[in-house]
This record gives sequence, C-alpha cells and structure tokens, in this order.
Amino acid sequence: MSHGHGHGAGHDDHGSNRKIGLLIAIMALLLSFSEMGNKLSENESIAKNLESSNLWAFYQAKTIRRTVIQTASEEMKVTSTGIADPAAKAVLEAQMKKWNDTAARYESEPETGEGRKELAARAKTAEDRRDITKARAHIFEFASALLQIAIVLASTAVITELMLLAFSAIALSIGALGLMGVAIWAPMALHFGGH
Repeated sequence: MSHGHGHGAGHDDHGSNRKIGLLIAIMALLLSFSEMGNKLSENESIAKNLESSNLWAFYQAKTIRRTVIQTASEEMKVTSTGIADPAAKAVLEAQMKKWNDTAARYESEPETGEGRKELAARAKTAEDRRDITKARAHIFEFASALLQIAIVLASTAVITELMLLAFSAIALSIGALGLMGVAIWAPMALHFGGH
C-alpha cells in the first residue's frame, strides 16, 4: 500500500533531519567559542581586578610615606627658625630639600611610573579594563544560554518534525552570534549584571 509519494516524504524528513543535525553541530561549535570567550574574559577580569588592587595599595603606601616626609620637613622648618648657627642651618636645609625632592618624586615619577599620579592612572586603566572584560563575560554568558536553548529546540525539532522549532533555533543562534560580536567589539554597549 506504500506509494512513491509516501517514500519521497520520508526521504525529505531524513534530509531535513540531517540539515538540523548539521545545524546542531554548528550551534555546539558556536557554544564552545562562546564558553571560551566567557572563560577568557572572566580570567582577564579577575587579573585586572588584582592588578588594580595592587596598584591602589602601592598608591596608599606612597601617600603615607609622602605624608610622613612632608610632616618631618614641616617640623624641621619650624625647628630651623630657632637655630642661629649657619652650618647647622645649612645641614637642616639640605635635609629639608632632600625630603621635599623625595615627596615630589612620590607625587609624580614619570620615568618609573611609580609616583602617586602615575599609579592612580595605571590603577584606573586596570579598573576600566576589568569593567570591559566583566561586561564581555556577561554577554558571552547570555549568548551561551541562547545557544543552549537553540540546541534544545533544534533537537526537539528532529523528534517532533516541527520546523518552527528549527527556525526558532536558527533565530536564537543568529541572536547569540550577534551578542558574541557585541562582546568582542563593543562590550560596554550592553550592561548585563552591572558592576
């Protein structure tokens, strides 16, 4: 009782299932890229957070040392006004100049990048990078979730033969691909998860 038409329809189903199988393989590959992007971004975000914390700690240490030196110099200035001996006064003034030079170096030292001004700028750069990579990780995470849903929909399409599910899976995959592009080129354009 089997018609050629019935056999043809069965063959078409088999062909569409193979196409959906290929679609699932592509989505799985995209998912692995998205997961890798998420992991790399998370790792860089953690590294930049540590770098920023270390630089701010260094900045605080420089601030304390600079304050101590400035205080000592101010005290010596007050003390030196009561000293008449020119030789003793010269020694004190030389020491004050040395301390003031050190305090100035603690404030800004472009050669080493370790003055307070340079440390603050470096810490801020690390914080900005941390924020970008954190945003990137969130977007990759969202793209991964879309791809996981798409894989489930495509797998369900194979079983139920509902092509609408396959088209939905394709739409979600395209959306995930778009998000991955945003994660790579413009991660701050979207704000998932905040700070």
